[in-house]
Order: sequence, then structure tokens, then C-alpha cells
Amino acid sequence: MSETEQLVGGWTRFHELTAEDQKVFDEAMQGFVGVKYSPKEVSTQVVNGMNYRFKSQASMPPSDVVWQAVIEVYKPINGTAHVVAITRI
Repeated sequence: MSETEQLVGGWTRFHELTAEDQKVFDEAMQGFVGVKYSPKEVSTQVVNGMNYRFKSQASMPPSDVVWQAVIEVYKPINGTAHVVAITRI
């Protein structure tokens, strides 16, 4: 089984984002203001749609303070991706 293959309901290992992963992240974060999140890795889970966990670097301009966060996103089969939770790590 490759790193990105998974069992239904199971999470993949964190891996580099594909173009499609980046598109989902951008869709979910559209209109989000304040903290800037830059996704570095992603883990996915097949459900009725797709769950994503984006391991990201976070910062709040103009401060130089930087931290790590996991942004959880749900993308329904027919619908728009949206943020479920953001957890500082």
C-alpha cells in the first residue's frame, strides 16, 4: 500500500499536498482573515465526502510570531469545502 492509499474511514499518513489538496484548502479558507495559514502537509480520510487535516504554518502579520496548526476541513461530495476546526500544535 502506498503512503496515500488508505482503508475506507482510515486516515492517510501526512504527505505533500497535490494540486487538488491545495484547491480544497483555498476553497475552505476563502474569506478567512487575520491569521495567515500556509499548508505544508495533508492527511485525508474518505467519508461521505472527504475529510482533510492540513498541517500548516501560521502567522499573524505584521508580527514575526510563527506557530504550527492543524486545519480540519470537510469537503462534501457535492458542495463547498469548509473549515471544521483549527487547532494550534
